[in-house]
Amino acid sequence: MHRFYVDSIENGKCRLSSEDMHHALHVLRLRTGEQAEIICQENRYLAVLLGQESLEITKQLSSTEPSLEISLFQGVPKGDKMDWIVQKAAEIGIVRIVPVMMQRCVVKLLPQDYEKKRSRWERIAREAGKQSGRCRIPTVTTPVRLSDLPSLPTLPETCIVPWEEAQGIGPRAFILSHPGMRSLGILIGPEGGIDAEEMQLLGPGFIPVTLGPRILRTETAGLAAASAILALSGEME
Repeated sequence: MHRFYVDSIENGKCRLSSEDMHHALHVLRLRTGEQAEIICQENRYLAVLLGQESLEITKQLSSTEPSLEISLFQGVPKGDKMDWIVQKAAEIGIVRIVPVMMQRCVVKLLPQDYEKKRSRWERIAREAGKQSGRCRIPTVTTPVRLSDLPSLPTLPETCIVPWEEAQGIGPRAFILSHPGMRSLGILIGPEGGIDAEEMQLLGPGFIPVTLGPRILRTETAGLAAASAILALSGEME
């Protein structure tokens, strides 16, 4: 079923943006009476097309959002890997993506480029969220320095760091030791991983965990960790 985001619903009706309406009528060739899925303010609805002006809400649908809010703190990788990470993070249910400049980042973004990069990643997140049926489009922040992470005002209640030198605590043990957790941050290093000095800089609020004996690429590790946590939390049933 075709899916659209709208800003508001009034008296049981909503309007698509001019771009979405053109796409619906002239690309998808939707006709009066056909159904579409509408997402508005993190709620999901079934609607029918009334004509070339609006849609009428017929039913509210269940949410697709996990109850556990996961933020991905991603060491900025080289090339277009960040585009791919943002896209897949949006698909699996991550709610916030924070690009992090770290010691081993090959790419050195300049502050004047931050907003341009953020806008691009946000567009990718929106399209991926739309395609995968997300009720909540992940936010993508401007890049931050690793040293600023512990003092971020929106830091989740618990943060983990998949780290190749971590031992003993994996996703299952972590979940068992944190029942009732509502928000989680996952910090992933760039190519080359996270330096031991950076781990010390993060402090006790960031818990090192292992993802097993295999070393995962930066574009794989965060998605693997998030998927494992969501599955173990019952969010992929």
